[in-house]
Amino acid sequence: MNAPQRYIAHFDLDSFFVSVEVMNDPSLKGKAVIVGGSRERGVVTSCSYEARKFGVRSAMPMHQAMKLCPHAIVVRGTRGEYSRYSRWVTEIIAAKAPLFEKASIDEFYLDLTGMDKYFDPYKWTIELRQEIIDSTGLPISFGLATNKMIAKIATDEAKPNGYIFIRPGMEKQFLAPLPVNKFPGVGEHTFQVLKEMGLHTIRDISETPAALLEKKLGKYGPELWRKSQGIHEGIVNPYHEAKSISTENTFEENSADVAFLLQELVRMTEKVAYELRQDEKLTGCIAVKIRYPDFETTSRQTTIDYTLRDDELIPVAIDLFHKLYRKGKPVRLLGVRLSELTNHPVQGSLFEDAGKKNQLYKAIDDVKSKFGKTALQKARTVNKGK
Repeated sequence: MNAPQRYIAHFDLDSFFVSVEVMNDPSLKGKAVIVGGSRERGVVTSCSYEARKFGVRSAMPMHQAMKLCPHAIVVRGTRGEYSRYSRWVTEIIAAKAPLFEKASIDEFYLDLTGMDKYFDPYKWTIELRQEIIDSTGLPISFGLATNKMIAKIATDEAKPNGYIFIRPGMEKQFLAPLPVNKFPGVGEHTFQVLKEMGLHTIRDISETPAALLEKKLGKYGPELWRKSQGIHEGIVNPYHEAKSISTENTFEENSADVAFLLQELVRMTEKVAYELRQDEKLTGCIAVKIRYPDFETTSRQTTIDYTLRDDELIPVAIDLFHKLYRKGKPVRLLGVRLSELTNHPVQGSLFEDAGKKNQLYKAIDDVKSKFGKTALQKARTVNKGK
């Protein structure tokens, strides 16, 4: 029996941060807008299509962007709004899609395989896109195809605010005229090697022997050849199975010493935040758990603006602890959990001090990775009595 035809949709919110800023300030519509730090320092988090026409790109240093587009309007960014709109879109997709993956704060994969028995997958995807636009006001593009790779590339071709369906059997034809760096993962080095080989389009790669590509690019060569044939087996990882990061500590002796308990809470929050950054994730929810000697267990969680930073997580954890803790009662176990995890390489770089702060965290994490997680700790977590 033949396997069912795969249908994978890739949704991407166009210039997400800029779109949210325009929703909150309609006067920005149609203008060159850059979301990021000040004009003097920091990096571009996102930019409007009007700014892109001047060569401005995400992750570009702000001073360079301002040279290219000096008339651009610079917006500092409102992180809480980005979290709110991302959750809103997630809820709309979750209510309709049989299986979806939240690839980042503004990007989703939907597996619609098997739906063609009951619906036209293309029509269904168009209707879902329209519902997102009608509900949130945000522009969103999608690509529908037989695998994740083709769907993502199709979305890029559909932007801004459009959609494309690459029908089964048309994958290779769709890819053929596109430049080789349309493949996710083809960086500057690989791009230069392919250029030197005289390979400029994906058709050129597809017509080159895989063995020759392997000779020039190592193991990535045959993989690139398979991609050029439109072949990709990546699966959609269900969002509801997204892992949380947690830690808990059962004390050798029950303790009602609030200073000690807070010291432990800070230490554990630092630990899970470090793991979060190692996984290159952001968290949108934090929970604290307390278990008493009689095994009564209580926990409390709160949603937060997506973050990866200790200094934003620790105050929330302490606040949750104070709301939970029954004063004077000894504690047997304490736990911290981060959930609603998502990826985004620039979401953590929105504010003035973010660049230096992120560099600081990277330096700290490098030390922890080399010498152990306890190599650097905040003063509060160090037991001064020993």
